Amino acid sequence: MASFTSLGVGSNLPLSTLLANLETAEKGRLTPISTQQSSFSAKLTAYGTLKSSLEKFQTANTALNDASLFKSTTATSNSTDLTVSTTAGAAAGTYKINVTQLAQAQSVRTTANVTDSKAAQGNSNEERTLIIKQDSKEKPLEIKLTKDQTSLEGIRDAINNANGGVSASIVKLKDNDFQLVLTSSETGTANKMSISVSGDETLNQFISFNNPDVTGSGVEQIVEAKDAELSVNGINIVRSSNTITDAPQGVTLNLNKITSDVTVTVSKSNDKATTAIKSWVDAYNSLVDTIGSVTKYTAVDAGTDAQNTSNGALLGDSAVRTIQTGIRAQFTDVGNGGNFQTLSQIGITQDPATGKLKIDDAKLKTALTDKSVDVQQLLVGDTKTTGITTKIATQVKGYLADDGIIDSAQDSINSTLKKLTKQYLSVSQSIEDTMARYKAQFTQLDTMMSQLNNTSSYLSQQFESMSSSS
Repeated sequence: MASFTSLGVGSNLPLSTLLANLETAEKGRLTPISTQQSSFSAKLTAYGTLKSSLEKFQTANTALNDASLFKSTTATSNSTDLTVSTTAGAAAGTYKINVTQLAQAQSVRTTANVTDSKAAQGNSNEERTLIIKQDSKEKPLEIKLTKDQTSLEGIRDAINNANGGVSASIVKLKDNDFQLVLTSSETGTANKMSISVSGDETLNQFISFNNPDVTGSGVEQIVEAKDAELSVNGINIVRSSNTITDAPQGVTLNLNKITSDVTVTVSKSNDKATTAIKSWVDAYNSLVDTIGSVTKYTAVDAGTDAQNTSNGALLGDSAVRTIQTGIRAQFTDVGNGGNFQTLSQIGITQDPATGKLKIDDAKLKTALTDKSVDVQQLLVGDTKTTGITTKIATQVKGYLADDGIIDSAQDSINSTLKKLTKQYLSVSQSIEDTMARYKAQFTQLDTMMSQLNNTSSYLSQQFESMSSSS
């Protein structure tokens, strides 16, 4: 059987064109599937965008769902020698402060002349225990030392590696004269040190400090442990640290120098609450924009068969409607016993045309200044069942849950896409089989036509030859 490199050569017919046209027609069977795949993929992407926007709103809602925002204060000091900050609940007022003593950490040093910082200072025992006691610690710091760790460097490294509230360093006074310095990591008299060594009397005599079992001492104090001493509105206060967080409560005093007649003023502040409310409104409006984008509808002319291609992928989607109406419902379904029952009463209104929220800054400021507790009740409530942000938090958490409305919709779309992929592959295989059959039939036709043409030519030649002979 003759073979041809191109269909139609043997039959002199446009078989290649016919085959290409048939293939185009067959592949048309894939178009509805591809269209559905594109549509569901667009929906999946749209749900991802919606989920991201909802998560951002959830973050802003969680930040606003904090009662302490409405108890915020700010503090100022008229001196850099004493700086100040506050936490929620600090009482507003003016405080006169005098600092007569700063807290400081104890520091001690060895007194023996040590010519080599690597040389052992203990006896030949294999092991001994360095013990450092501080009243502020329930248990003493106990460090096992080998005989190779009795040098200044060995003791220093062992103490620093223990991270037990004491640090150690080596000071070189001059050539061949070294000292070991131990410093408490924390200030105050409760952190002063007592140092001893068990299992090595030589090392015990070398490094003992404030140890009643040792006569004399190889260690001397170079910085005394002291507590901070100050007065607040005439009340004398003693603390182990220069950072004082409870005098008065909610106010943190940072003592930098001994000073007198410092005035600290604590005032109520609406800044944190205002910022949180504005961020919440911005996040909600961004969510509204996202919903508007994924459900966008563009009207078409009468008689047009298809919808506009710029329509949102989730146009008419029930899950989106559920989320949108569910959140909006919480703006009016308040149910608390405060003076404010609606957002509009504190200066937050909803544009009926766009659905977005907008803030009347002056009205919000007045509400926060005059009735911050009522604003808190409206927005936060009891943090369990009442309060706009409390109820929204529960609702949005459900929307974003693993088995929530968005996750379920995405799972359904993914399942559909898997089915469409399987269907696409099946139809593609069917098209390939059909085209292979067409090609085989066309090739057979081409071969047969070629043979018939050859036979026709041969017979014509024979007839012509017979006519010439006659």
